[in-house]
Amino acid sequence: MIIAVDGPAASGKGTIARALARHYGLPHLDTGLLYRAVALTVERLELDPAREADAVAACDFDESLLADPALRSDAVGQRASIVSAHPLVRAALLQRQKRFARQPGGAVLDGRDIGTVIAPDADAKLFVKASAHVRATRRHKELTGHGADVAFDQVLADIRARDARDSARSVAPLTMAADAALLDTSALTIEASVARAIALVDARVAGRG
Repeated sequence: MIIAVDGPAASGKGTIARALARHYGLPHLDTGLLYRAVALTVERLELDPAREADAVAACDFDESLLADPALRSDAVGQRASIVSAHPLVRAALLQRQKRFARQPGGAVLDGRDIGTVIAPDADAKLFVKASAHVRATRRHKELTGHGADVAFDQVLADIRARDARDSARSVAPLTMAADAALLDTSALTIEASVARAIALVDARVAGRG
């Protein structure tokens, strides 16, 4: 069974995808980490994330980099949004994601183009969203909890800028697949969001049976 979970930054898609993977006993891939790994490699090589050739040169990273805690920083997330807009970067990482999705038994993948590009034939697709203000509140709490000194208004501006980049890019823009189930987590707890996600996946799988 392949489950595709898409949505914008801080919508809760990663938390939901991990919970779905545990519930169904499937491997999970946060595809955003691949782009964060490219962004971190760009930074460490002192390259320009806005230059496509530089970003492509950073795509040949070692798999072990995906476990680096530095990938989770907000600065790397901002650069990841920039490098992910390059068509050649997306092409370079495409097959790695497709192979993960098509492994025996299936998988859960979360990102921004799973249901539309990576696994358009997924058994169940979710599009997880929340208002920009709610997502900024979540991200601000996360950042300050890790000791970052950042203003809420800046976090909100960054969220909106990332949404604009992700939705406007020419290749694989952030968009809800026509056959995806919508899950708005704005007013839901984590537990309620996960329970709703499981119910949506069960209903989709039953409907395909």
